[in-house]
Amino acid sequence: MKITYFGHSAFRIETGSSIILIDPFLSGNPHFEGKDVAAAMSGVTHILLSHGHFDHVGDTVDIAKSTGCKVVGNFELVSWLGKKGVEAGEPANTGGTVVFDDFSVTLTQAFHSSGSVEEDGTVTYLGMPNGLVIHANDGPTVYHMGDTDIFGDMALIEELHAPKVAMVPVGDRLTMGAAVAAIACRRYFNFDKIIPIHWGTLPILDKTPDKFKEAMEGDAGKVMTPAVGEPFDM
Repeated sequence: MKITYFGHSAFRIETGSSIILIDPFLSGNPHFEGKDVAAAMSGVTHILLSHGHFDHVGDTVDIAKSTGCKVVGNFELVSWLGKKGVEAGEPANTGGTVVFDDFSVTLTQAFHSSGSVEEDGTVTYLGMPNGLVIHANDGPTVYHMGDTDIFGDMALIEELHAPKVAMVPVGDRLTMGAAVAAIACRRYFNFDKIIPIHWGTLPILDKTPDKFKEAMEGDAGKVMTPAVGEPFDM
């Protein structure tokens, strides 16, 4: 399995013959500025969406229209994207699993919100936010938490899925902050590697993930801060 971080909450995962984008906020993402969007989306077969906010849906519509890739998200979000021209939607909902040839993805709960501000200023509700658990045939189980606060049923996600690689929001204000994120990781999970996400891209977020690494204390060695656009193997 090869993983590439694009900043904020966006990732590319290559597993088997599948190329997956998670929350592909590329255009307008300060961490991705100056990078090649065409290269990031090259060969993509699937997009997985945690929720409907602009900084997670990102370039989904353009990518899906140009590639015909499948798009997985909650029912309301996928239905809304369908009205915008996304044809290969794969609707699911919390607790449900969508199975593909090389991997499956299960939608977990997340404590956040989900919606889109339309051109006329109205807000469209886009279903419950989710985390994403990816079980791959040729790599470790990956848990992208989406945007969330800590919650006690994280213990059930560990029991049911035993994820080994985690993408964890740490930037505060819009998600849990560094100290709480560290409690979530240390109390509820047995991760091998943790990638802090959702920091430094919006003015109201923590500028770096340093406080999270500090709060991880003796488990700080599990924390990865990969360079944007540089793939690494898991």
